[in-house]
Amino acid sequence: MTRILLIDDDEKLGDLLKAYFQRFDMQLDAATLPSVGLAKIQRDKPDLVILDVMLPEQDGFEVCRTIRKTSSVPVVMLTARGEVTDRIVGLEIGADDYLPKPFEPRELVARIQNVLRRGRARNDDKTLRFGDLIINLERRSAELEGQPLDLTTMEYQLLVLFGTNPGKTFTRDEILNELRGIDAQLFSRSVDILVSRLRQKLQDTSRQPRFIKTVWGTGYAFVGEEVQPS
Repeated sequence: MTRILLIDDDEKLGDLLKAYFQRFDMQLDAATLPSVGLAKIQRDKPDLVILDVMLPEQDGFEVCRTIRKTSSVPVVMLTARGEVTDRIVGLEIGADDYLPKPFEPRELVARIQNVLRRGRARNDDKTLRFGDLIINLERRSAELEGQPLDLTTMEYQLLVLFGTNPGKTFTRDEILNELRGIDAQLFSRSVDILVSRLRQKLQDTSRQPRFIKTVWGTGYAFVGEEVQPS
């Protein structure tokens, strides 16, 4: 059974989702305070966190930042505001998806299932090597020059997408469809933000790319040279 943690001060929403999620073999636990929710993440290790933006103690963006310091658990953020800028901020700090309130419970379930499906390791026994960049698909980790890379879930998934398709040029819409499965028009700028963050962590530059090349007018391509195991 998939274990979901909801951090939202609306107790009625927690009761509603708890009953609804049972239809999909999902067990929901709820916390109305961020401090309680963060403690549950550390103690219970849920499979996914649903995180509201408007919370007491601190807002959901700050909670997400705190989560990302110690955990790569997938995070779906909820907000009553729904502005595009909020969604971009959520992506920047490591959220995996973003759903404005009010929403249909079935849509939330679909988003959760999609995030979890993306998060499952692809070809678990394989390690991708591109010079001094190593992507371990079994451990869901990456390292550069022998040092582990501190990647968010979205950054890691983007790196895996590139690494499993070296040389392929992806448009922004294709990247969004692969990583998020939602309306690309609402998030066209978010791909550039995500790629920029990944480049910084890869110590890459757009002028002399080692790994990610900008294909002007189209999108991005991974240009790292794969090293086959001997």
